[in-house]
Amino acid sequence: MDLHKLLEQVKNNEIDIAQAEAELKKLPYEDLGFAKLDHHRSLRSGFGEVIFCQGKSNDHLKEIFVRFYEHDTNVLGTRASKEQYEEVKKVLPMVEYDPLSRILSVRKIEKEEQGCVVVCTGGTSDIPVAEEAAQTAEFFGSKVIRVYDVGVAGIHRLLSKMEELHKANCIIAVAGMEGALGGVVAGLVDKPVIAVPTSIGYGANFGGLSALLTMLNSCAEGLAVVNIDNGFGAGYIATQINRLRNE
Repeated sequence: MDLHKLLEQVKNNEIDIAQAEAELKKLPYEDLGFAKLDHHRSLRSGFGEVIFCQGKSNDHLKEIFVRFYEHDTNVLGTRASKEQYEEVKKVLPMVEYDPLSRILSVRKIEKEEQGCVVVCTGGTSDIPVAEEAAQTAEFFGSKVIRVYDVGVAGIHRLLSKMEELHKANCIIAVAGMEGALGGVVAGLVDKPVIAVPTSIGYGANFGGLSALLTMLNSCAEGLAVVNIDNGFGAGYIATQINRLRNE
């Protein structure tokens, strides 16, 4: 696509803005050889590309962060190590890192937090995954309320937080062990609930598989399930739901 020609056509009223926007959605990626950066993902989906940091070399990660930053966009990286943070900080001193969620971020444009997403956990050991979900939702513009350590072993703790749950446009329920929290929450509210199984638990938990199966087999309506420890996926989907509801 000849971008200059496209802009000239808009300027000369040969095509309208809607047609031009449709063409821009087809623009190619930036090919770095080792990575292909999708700078126009936000134009298509409303959210920019997110960097999965785990497994990437330091040099590759630094260049990816810099290239996204140079395109005047906020940059989010997940599953980053402290070592990766220190390396990215050398080229982008303003980068922020949260060791609990392992999220690495650069914010050039501040977004107003809107709507409401509630993130709850069964126990405190689930908080790292919950924070990945919560901070992802906040990064993309959702207001987040945290309701932690309200698992079914002491269900009165959850019931005492019903006011907060009813404020939400979407609820994320993060739990390991038997993973019952998602189904219980879904049975108490009229909001969509996204269940996140975590790998927290004893041997028969099978690294989160027992929680995943419990959530998948829940008889509660309005419950969707993401993969084990996938806080990012839950935060992303919750933000899409929250944005639609808010609009």
